[in-house]
Amino acid sequence: METRESTKYMIAAGVVATAIVAGVIGWSKRKSKEVRTEIDIRASDERVWQILTDFPNFVNWNPFITKISGDLKKHARLKVRIQPQGERGMTFRPIILDVEPKRELHWIGRLAVPGLFGGEHIFTIEPLGTDHVRFIHREIFTGLFVLIYARNFDTNIRQGFEDMNQALKAKAEQSISIS
Repeated sequence: METRESTKYMIAAGVVATAIVAGVIGWSKRKSKEVRTEIDIRASDERVWQILTDFPNFVNWNPFITKISGDLKKHARLKVRIQPQGERGMTFRPIILDVEPKRELHWIGRLAVPGLFGGEHIFTIEPLGTDHVRFIHREIFTGLFVLIYARNFDTNIRQGFEDMNQALKAKAEQSISIS
């Protein structure tokens, strides 16, 4: 009799645990957090794109994304190293979702377990006139870890984006003034 009661409790506990996990995963797929920054740059879309996609030189100018390697083509896997201010760096392997020269670079990275954490990183270049663009830098975070790290997104990650934007602006505008 005791074994039968224990089995019933174990089954009930398993059903409850499964429902909780399914609910959390379902919720985490709907919950997202976006970090968006932008900056106007006095340079051509071609010049900004050239700097943004010259991956081997990131180490020389980019204080946030310090290293990228991989092919610049749709569905390619990159190796990206970020260094948020005040935090340990992190290397991840996102997949490129879209490459539109002089307009957009868009990739997605995820943790191995679905529903825990993912991020879609999007760089957009909007022409505003001759040798004048707006650079939009954003990431949409999804998953359960958004609950845990949301405050970090508004501080360290946003600051990293801003630092990168300023460095990109300085490099692109410096190149124009030298020409």
